Amino acid sequence: MRRPRRLAARRVGKGSRLRRLLTLSLLPPAAFLAWLLAVWPPPLWYRTHWPARTAFMVMRGGSPAKLRYRPVPLDSIAPALREAATTGEDARFWAHSGIDYLEVRRALGYRRSRFAWDSSQDREEMWRVMGGTWGRRDALRGASTITQQVAKNLYLSPSRNPLRKLKEAVTAYRLELALGKRRILELYLNIAELGDGIWGVEAASRRYFNVPARRLTDTQAAALAATLPFPLLSNPAYRPNRMRRRQDLVLRRMRGERVEVPPVEEEPIIQPGDTIQWTPGVDSLLDSLRAPVETLPPEAPARESP
Repeated sequence: MRRPRRLAARRVGKGSRLRRLLTLSLLPPAAFLAWLLAVWPPPLWYRTHWPARTAFMVMRGGSPAKLRYRPVPLDSIAPALREAATTGEDARFWAHSGIDYLEVRRALGYRRSRFAWDSSQDREEMWRVMGGTWGRRDALRGASTITQQVAKNLYLSPSRNPLRKLKEAVTAYRLELALGKRRILELYLNIAELGDGIWGVEAASRRYFNVPARRLTDTQAAALAATLPFPLLSNPAYRPNRMRRRQDLVLRRMRGERVEVPPVEEEPIIQPGDTIQWTPGVDSLLDSLRAPVETLPPEAPARESP
């Protein structure tokens, strides 16, 4: 009788050890999945709420009292600005589901016109591309869609870590499912950084042009859209040379010309001709010869108009 009992006890012990090993082996993937999906508040919250402050706003720091941030409905934003933003930042915004795989393919250097698992040539090209992903991480930044930028601004950071990019892609897909295109564009235009302490197109319109976002002209709208890739390095009030070059391309594209508005792969380097500091009535000679944009006064000490 003792021997069968010992055998049974051994079987129970082995089964218990196997369960523990199985549990331990499942913990890392479960923790990774939880991290991948963990965002707060969840995307559904933003169907009806504006963020008080985004992750990007917190990262930039500064006093909340000095924050220029005034969210407005999409209908209170000039149609020209909506068009300019998608033209400059995400030309296929209305067609993709959060990730623009065509732009990702271009950024990675995938040279074939299609991909199929049953094609050995396609697989070889994919493995070649995947091997150089880390070296092309700056190009991948330029392939980010508006939805990905909303995910990054709301929840994440500007880190180029591949895991962070993966979480950004997953969050972008969830935002598409939860919110839809109009709400995503509405959020984007209201939380995008457009200058030092300036967030969203309403605050930027009042700061740079002294008008609400619904009254922006095509030229003004293109100027704000051209500021989006590098808001702290070139905007309508600070070193506008680079912004104006991009503004010209956005305007031409909006008017139907077949020109490409190139993605910005990395923070641009200051070039000769960039205005070092705005001075009343005088800008750099090169800036004055670029695509025209309204001359901007320096920021007045008075508080922002309501």
